[in-house]
Amino acid sequence: MIPAEAGRPSLADTAGAGARPAAKPHLAVVGATGAVGRVLLGILSERADVWGEIRLIASARSAGRKLTVRGEEVEVVALSEDAFDGIDVAMFDLPDEVAAQWVPVAVSKGAVVVDNSGAFRGDPEVPLVVPEVNGCAARMRPRGIIANPNCTTLSMIVALGALHAEYGLSELVVSSYQAASGVGQAGAETLRAQLSAVSGTGLGAAPGDVRRAIGDTLGPFPAPLALNVVPWAGSLQADGWSSEELKIRDECRKILGLPELPVTATCVRVPVLTTHSMAVHARFENEVTVAGAHEILAAAPGVVLFDDPAAGEYPTPSDVVGTDPTWVGRVRRSLDDPRALELFVCGDNLRKGAALNAAQIGELVVGELRG
Repeated sequence: MIPAEAGRPSLADTAGAGARPAAKPHLAVVGATGAVGRVLLGILSERADVWGEIRLIASARSAGRKLTVRGEEVEVVALSEDAFDGIDVAMFDLPDEVAAQWVPVAVSKGAVVVDNSGAFRGDPEVPLVVPEVNGCAARMRPRGIIANPNCTTLSMIVALGALHAEYGLSELVVSSYQAASGVGQAGAETLRAQLSAVSGTGLGAAPGDVRRAIGDTLGPFPAPLALNVVPWAGSLQADGWSSEELKIRDECRKILGLPELPVTATCVRVPVLTTHSMAVHARFENEVTVAGAHEILAAAPGVVLFDDPAAGEYPTPSDVVGTDPTWVGRVRRSLDDPRALELFVCGDNLRKGAALNAAQIGELVVGELRG
């Protein structure tokens, strides 16, 4: 790697030479003013303080703003090549096309990049990492990049990984119920505006009345989201599939190391601000039991088992939002297949679904670089 500054090699270089750097590594948060970036700053303030400087980077229009991290106000700097001087690890949350342009720049300046976009997830030389499932893959990064999975995949993969380790996953069928904030701040703001437009109106009883009331305030959604569900997330791909559905397929295969795993997904956007939910049908190589699944899930890092329907206990987005784990409930063995489980999972798409997973990957890199 190119030295981060003239006369001072990056931690990646010194660690590779067998040194134990005395200083804490320097971190850049790129896209710091976005929905995920703001959550990441809070998470960095809550977790063990493994970082030296935390530099906040965003677009030129956000430069000069001040955000709080670790109890201190930090001024945002504009995205530029010089912004990565002296940075050891950079966490990116930018649109795919912008990340594709700037991630290689950060790497060329000596940083290990943890990227939350979709620009590099499919690259065979870029590991796709969930620390609870395949954390060791973070060490194998020939391009200097580690990819963060999509928030929908992350909402369930920690639980699935634990079950796969015991039973051997052989097929996966998923229906998602995805929150508005999955498309960023614009999604959340659009849903709030739509809810205001239909509140107390008595709408929803006649065809098209909600659509007429909302008018052109669709924002990033193809149909009204208030008082509605929209069976679409992402962009149109071949044969009627959406990009979100194909991401679930490709990412589960890559994370679990199962390149031929049959996966079918249907993605639905629901009128929830934050936290994705998923109904999962998972078929395994070996026979499963509810008791066995409960034992595995209860012991799995990053998972909360909340499953007592008789007492009204199962995860819902409004209860899970703002928490870190994957919550699992409604665990049942399939009525017609002793090797299949049905379960319902919820995960905050801005925390474990994006920011928390990036922070955890960064901590893995820090442990490696510091020896």
